[in-house]
Amino acid sequence: MGWLPASVLAVVVLRLAAQLVLEELNRVEARRNALRCPEALAGIMDAETYSRSVQYTLAKGSFGSVVAAYDAVVLLALLFSGALPWLWTGVDGLAPGAAWCGALSIVATMFALWLLGLPLEWWSQFRLEERFGFNKSTPGLWAADRVKFALIGLGIGFALAWAVLSLADRAGSSWWVWGFALVFGFQLLMVALYPKLILPLFNKLSPLPEGDLRARLMALAQRTGFRARAIESMDGSRRSGHSNAYFAGFGRFRRIVLFDTLMAQLLPEELEAVLAHEIGHYKCGHIPKVMDLSAFLQLGALAAVAWLARAPWFNAAFGLPGGVLAPTVILVALLGGLVTFWLAPAGNWLSRRNEFEADAFARNAVGSSAPMISALRKLSQNNLSNLTPHPAYSMVYYSHPTMVEREHALLG
Repeated sequence: MGWLPASVLAVVVLRLAAQLVLEELNRVEARRNALRCPEALAGIMDAETYSRSVQYTLAKGSFGSVVAAYDAVVLLALLFSGALPWLWTGVDGLAPGAAWCGALSIVATMFALWLLGLPLEWWSQFRLEERFGFNKSTPGLWAADRVKFALIGLGIGFALAWAVLSLADRAGSSWWVWGFALVFGFQLLMVALYPKLILPLFNKLSPLPEGDLRARLMALAQRTGFRARAIESMDGSRRSGHSNAYFAGFGRFRRIVLFDTLMAQLLPEELEAVLAHEIGHYKCGHIPKVMDLSAFLQLGALAAVAWLARAPWFNAAFGLPGGVLAPTVILVALLGGLVTFWLAPAGNWLSRRNEFEADAFARNAVGSSAPMISALRKLSQNNLSNLTPHPAYSMVYYSHPTMVEREHALLG
């Protein structure tokens, strides 16, 4: 085994060890607080709900360890079993060197990886989530969602990969700069089109009906200088009992989406605070900042792909033809998670800072911290959130501050 495969093997094992240790630390922390709800959390959850949240945390932690181990085995199997060279040889043989063959090999590999993950997805939905009352989907709906997701993903993935590989054939050594412009431009287009073209294939969006709630939320939007094309309700309850709210689109396509589960769980003043929080992300400039960071990372990733594609030793270390771009894209896609795992704490730190700022905006917009705190408490209860995560686990996996951290900041 050469130095590169050995290094990859070591990093895979190291990441798996870190994941298993983090899951165990979090389970130990949950068990330590399982006997009774800590006094500081007594106002957030009653004893019965807190006990269920601990059991949910433990179940998710055990399942998370299984997923981590399974993912590591699948990745090592793809890299070292000869499956990648076999797949590449079979697909490239259809039209050697053609951009469309390279694109087909990329999407075929990603599709195989996705298929291998389906059993765990099913178990999560119909065993874990079902056990705690969150699953609202049916096997038929779940299967239909996966088929639609696969068809959309394969179509878009193939077209985009073909376009980039074709561009690389014509643009020379600077292809990655133009490739970045193509990929990022396409992503911006999808952000605008997703709410209108793709999201309705999975969920029904309905304009918020006329009434006191809509008037209250539209008054908030006007008061805060936020011009949204629409505030819509989404039938998230068809699939899950979890609740959420999020932005979709940008510019004149911008809209705020509220899960119907969220609307059923919160009072009007609490929904107003949640909407103010989402507006806060926009008014504080979080969305363009995140997009700028994403653009920078994408540009760096494509530069790395271009450099590695010119290095004959990289592809050859895994039995793939050296100096060929498509196999390099496949390998970087497979190995990227080994890098991003270690960068997750930095990304989560930025995300949590944004959440604190959006919470502060919401508090100021509605004139009080009470509605936001009340909403967050209800969301923690209804989603059986872990109120006592281990600090190391939270640092690596939590993009949002904990309930206690958010409440302290709102009251500070």
